[in-house]
Amino acid sequence: MTSDLGVTHNPPRSLRDWQHALREQLRVLSDQPEQEVRWLLAAALGLDAAALLRNALLPISSEEEVRITALLTQRLAGVPLAYCLGEWSFYGLDLCVAPAVLIPRPDTETLVTLALEGLADEGASRVLDLGTGSGAIALAIAQARPLAEVWAVERSPAALQVARANGAFLAPQVHWLEGDWYAPLDSTLRFDRILANPPYLADTDPHLSDLRHEPWDALVAGPSGLECLERIIVGAYERLSLQGALLLEHGPDQGNAVRGLFNNAGFSAVQTCRDLAGRERVSIGTRT
Repeated sequence: MTSDLGVTHNPPRSLRDWQHALREQLRVLSDQPEQEVRWLLAAALGLDAAALLRNALLPISSEEEVRITALLTQRLAGVPLAYCLGEWSFYGLDLCVAPAVLIPRPDTETLVTLALEGLADEGASRVLDLGTGSGAIALAIAQARPLAEVWAVERSPAALQVARANGAFLAPQVHWLEGDWYAPLDSTLRFDRILANPPYLADTDPHLSDLRHEPWDALVAGPSGLECLERIIVGAYERLSLQGALLLEHGPDQGNAVRGLFNNAGFSAVQTCRDLAGRERVSIGTRT
């Protein structure tokens, strides 16, 4: 085991030794090895950040060594940190994540922020999250607007299981449905907001190799990358209440095409908003 960590002469014994050994190993793949070490050790040992600092000389048991080494092995194999930890933060929420769902990303927080604009803090509103994955979007809305009626649809049973588990702890009032986009919904339901972060990569996208650990079906839409976006837009108009809005996350080079799809479907006030990096990220249309 010690040779795997590159410390044959001074094998790690204490928590501080392990922090140093892991930091040196993680430099090869992380631009924040110090932070990753803290997260991995916290997960393996069940300690928070403060406890890691207080217990620097704590001896590590053989059972704890096994847990630490298992997490390090996964991470060095390229498994995303969120999957190693089994949880990730999104919009102030700590969510369980697993390889069945996409890892929630800061770009998608832009979608949530825009969706909350115009939704009253008090009073009834109805929101639909399509392709919910881990439930991140639906749960962020439900937490910020606890009086809203939030519905979430997911076609992957494994992903929906993760979402339901997150919802049971964070927002038990969310309605979870299994199915393809609008299919499982009652045809009489109308929504004030419809949101989605659907698959929007083309099947030849060069970034897919970097995303190989995440679920293909949640990333890839088809040959053009617009297939899922178009299906959602076409079906949204009749599902929205008057002055209701559809908000879609998409790739930074897809804004013009997505605005065209919105206009063709009869939406008004079509616009595209930028994420924190200044890239076109979320397009919005209103039913009038």
